[in-house]
Amino acid sequence: MASQQAQARREYPTVGRDHSHGFEPASTLDGEPIPPRDWLVPDLVPSGTVTLLGGDGGTGKSLLALQLATAVATGRQWLRHDVKAGAAVYMSAEDDRAELHRRLADIARAEDANLTDFDRLLFRSLAGDDALLALLDRSGLLQPTPLYEALDAYLSDVAPVLVVLDTLADLFPGNENDRAQARQFVGMLRGLAIRHSCAVVMLAHPSLSGLNSGSGTSGSTGWNNSVRSRLYLERIKEENHEPDPDARILRTMKANYGRIGGEISMRWKSGVFVADEAETRLDRLSRNAKAERVFLKLLDEFSAEGRRVRPSTGAGYAPHMFAKSGRAEGVGKAALHSAMEAMFAKGAIVMAEEGPPSRRVRFIERASK
Repeated sequence: MASQQAQARREYPTVGRDHSHGFEPASTLDGEPIPPRDWLVPDLVPSGTVTLLGGDGGTGKSLLALQLATAVATGRQWLRHDVKAGAAVYMSAEDDRAELHRRLADIARAEDANLTDFDRLLFRSLAGDDALLALLDRSGLLQPTPLYEALDAYLSDVAPVLVVLDTLADLFPGNENDRAQARQFVGMLRGLAIRHSCAVVMLAHPSLSGLNSGSGTSGSTGWNNSVRSRLYLERIKEENHEPDPDARILRTMKANYGRIGGEISMRWKSGVFVADEAETRLDRLSRNAKAERVFLKLLDEFSAEGRRVRPSTGAGYAPHMFAKSGRAEGVGKAALHSAMEAMFAKGAIVMAEEGPPSRRVRFIERASK
């Protein structure tokens, strides 16, 4: 082995320390302290890069982002999560100054604060104005606008830890379905994040396909692929019905530096979003027990009415039939599905068959005691 390593060193000599070409050997990192990951919001919003915050129109993403900016500016928590404190810049091309004033007043009231406490939040409304941060030149490349350059210079002066840009449709001049343009624009925003050591949060609406699929993606896959973090705010719907119009879920759809699949449940209350308290084990057991009780109750009622239900999706799918019956006591289809699977595993419900041999029908029934 030693002779093989010596032979490799003769054939592939160690790279010198001349780094004028931009490359360096990884061995130069030896002995250097490993830099810690820098977060604005741990495991949710990384610093030094771009996070895409998506949500359908009217879902509340602008308000949620403004709450993030005020939390950063005051050093308070955001949705029960700690944040890095510092200056925050909020640039809105959707809401006018009066609307931002109203929302900030609601946030201050909810936080038992005064607007004077928000002196490190620096906002600007571009509603009704030209808000483009880039323009396409004749070759199809994006070039920064005077607004982008002015923002870049302003960030140098105020040194924020957060920049919120609302919204993509107003700030981006190109075709959202063009992957190359998407990557160029994200690259411009990442340049701001790197130069000013801050997190850039860009708000965006999902495309129709992203809305229908629940992925929350916007136009080209270039947007999702280019950012390092993507969050998606959505309403909670069951069978196209919204049981609680004030409820929302913030989902982690992409996280290059952490886990995906995380969820934060919240409710709109008195003009702001308030995160739900963390569910305890007792709460979870109680919720699961209710779902199982409701499932069995409805199974008995449907059986008494001569209505057979099945465990597979399609006609007669039990969780779907029960959820839309109006008798599910607020238990949704997903919870009923989980209850069904749990009771199959416990033997509380079983599959039964009836009908002639050529037309057997399979359905769910209670297990015999």
